[in-house]
Amino acid sequence: MNDKKSSVYAGLDIAKASLQLHLQNKDHDLANTPAGHAQLGKLLALVPEAHIICEATGGYERAVVAALQADQVKVSVINPARVRQFARASGHQAKTDPIDAAVLTAFGHAFAPEPTPARSAPEAELAALVARRTQLLELRVAENQRADTCALPGLQKHFRQWLGQLEKQLEKIEALMAALLAQQTVLEQRVQRLDDITGVGAITAMTVLSQIPELGQINRGQAAALAGLAPYNRDSGQWSGKRHISGGRAAARRGLYMAALSASRSNTILKAFYQRLITAGKPAKVALTAVMRKLIVLMNHVLKNPEFSLAN
Repeated sequence: MNDKKSSVYAGLDIAKASLQLHLQNKDHDLANTPAGHAQLGKLLALVPEAHIICEATGGYERAVVAALQADQVKVSVINPARVRQFARASGHQAKTDPIDAAVLTAFGHAFAPEPTPARSAPEAELAALVARRTQLLELRVAENQRADTCALPGLQKHFRQWLGQLEKQLEKIEALMAALLAQQTVLEQRVQRLDDITGVGAITAMTVLSQIPELGQINRGQAAALAGLAPYNRDSGQWSGKRHISGGRAAARRGLYMAALSASRSNTILKAFYQRLITAGKPAKVALTAVMRKLIVLMNHVLKNPEFSLAN
């Protein structure tokens, strides 16, 4: 955990156009623009121990977080659901920007979260490309479903043309991903190391690394938790419930699902592991989730230990 005594926690509520800072019991309204980021930096320069607590907002936080990290300010980007649960538990039913910023400050004092590591420019670029590829894939699925239910010949032609354009866009994104790897030796080596695992392809490797850049620097439990694959107990008194996975980074988990499907058929070790679970009576979904957990732990291990042999 982060050291509470050495930090002055400051909540930063982030919107598309605005920032609401709660610092030392004072509220500051700022613009979510380069000029606003510079003004924020000046305010925080007066408090060297400042540790910003903010939420992931689907992208609106990226520029300000990058600016703060460039200024060597500690920043923790927190899952919004976790912050909302904390607010309700604290009795905060109302929701305004100043209230949300104050709640974020209180969250920092209560949990002293670790600072979010800064991403390198190549890591940020890869994450953006992976996110765009995911969007195009989801759009392709939706448009294929609509095309299947379309009976008008004119619209069917439109769908064929549009789906063809989507395929070309996917090819362009994947070409940009390959070009980025070709220019970044360290990143390429990390992707290749994961690609060497039977069942894991280059796209899955890039997806997982873009979502969990900490991989190779954390322990196995943390790796499983970040992927949302750590099983949690549901027990009370003499009652023992089924354990369930929860939380984590959904995009990484989706990539691991497809890899687990392949590994459960082609990876000698993981195939045997999957079959043992099925033979023991585990449902296929539970067994596949266990394979996913094994995969993320293995990915973390091979990145942490370059000498580890992947022969299987």
